[in-house]
Amino acid sequence: MESILAVTRGDVAAYVNALFTVYIILVFLRVLMSWIPRLPENGAIQAVAGFIRQTTDPYLNLFRRFLPPVGGGGFALDLSPVVGIFLLLIGQQIVVALVRG
Repeated sequence: MESILAVTRGDVAAYVNALFTVYIILVFLRVLMSWIPRLPENGAIQAVAGFIRQTTDPYLNLFRRFLPPVGGGGFALDLSPVVGIFLLLIGQQIVVALVRG
């Protein structure tokens, strides 16, 4: 008799894939937040923004050490999210493929 709660490799792969996707979305949201100089003083917005910063900044800081901002003056382009997302997409493909078998 099969268990209704049986978890297959495909289920685990879908879950891992979803985790990567959520993290990539969080990095995109972090980029969008950097374009807004001052977020509203709403408590909920500040809590969400703080969560996004705490979740993504340690990962992005790995790349910021090696990639200085491009440009100068009042407009400096941070390329760390581009590299970070690119590596996440590659990692997502590799890890999900390994989990699927």
